[in-house]
Amino acid sequence: MKKIGFVTIIFALLMMFVACGSDSEKKTTADKKISIIAAIYPQYDWLQNVLGKRADAVDLKLLVKGGMDLHSYKPSAQDIATIAGADMVVYVGGESDKWIEDALAATPKSGRVEVKMMQALGDRVKEEEVVEGMQADPAEPADAEDAENDEHVWLSLKNAEMLVKNLAEALSKLDTAYSAEYHMNAALYIAKISGLDAQYRAMVESATHKVILVGDRFPFRYLVDDYNINYYAAFVGCSAESEASFETVAFLAGKMDSLALPAIFTIDGSNGKIARAILDASKKSKETPVLTLNSMQSVTDEQVKAGVDYLSIMRENLEVLKKAIK
Repeated sequence: MKKIGFVTIIFALLMMFVACGSDSEKKTTADKKISIIAAIYPQYDWLQNVLGKRADAVDLKLLVKGGMDLHSYKPSAQDIATIAGADMVVYVGGESDKWIEDALAATPKSGRVEVKMMQALGDRVKEEEVVEGMQADPAEPADAEDAENDEHVWLSLKNAEMLVKNLAEALSKLDTAYSAEYHMNAALYIAKISGLDAQYRAMVESATHKVILVGDRFPFRYLVDDYNINYYAAFVGCSAESEASFETVAFLAGKMDSLALPAIFTIDGSNGKIARAILDASKKSKETPVLTLNSMQSVTDEQVKAGVDYLSIMRENLEVLKKAIK
């Protein structure tokens, strides 16, 4: 889904901060911590792991927090100022955070390091996919020449390995004296990611049902493609739709029955209404479990304080998937 109506406001704010910021830029930065902005939670957690003990020497901020979703996030004037002054900015690089790219372009800063995840992944980036039975998003023109890229790149453990390595290289450019430490921390963390990837592969290899059905948006294409899991879903991952048509519900209910699927999925933050409607329209028992896959699009402050992190969420997703493709 494309954001509109922000461009004029954003650039007006940017010009205001550029004009007002010249005096502050003259102040000494000798005692200033390195400032790093991570747009979303997975990036923030990866950076913490790569920084390790150097975290105290860095001012690392999470931009989209408090359970907010990047797709609907509205930047504030303070967000613009924070990005403009940061030493390093890490963002997805999709349609939902295009405003970050615009902010960076409008506020050039010498030595600033920018990490655009989708650019770093190159040809591993996938276009949004419309599978059989999926409801079209009316916000997107049906005859669009170019499909929008799927932004949810962090939900692939293989992508995570590449991006963590990329973050270590970016930090090394910014803080060269600690390059070896950053690369060592990254290697240790990548080993954990790789170990979890192996668990996913083993789980799928022994699975009976290698197909899942999601009565919701579907931001998990990178995850299922990694392990050759087939899927059906109500909407694409970035869809703004919240109500499924009769045809969509009926189609998905039919798939639940014909494939004899043991569970149906919804995603984090969902009210589960569509998933329950699909079950009601199917011949499945009303005791059929409605399971939740976590896309990490709206990690709450409470979850972070409780010790939830990228790997723990991906482990939870593994355990949930086991119940559906066993």
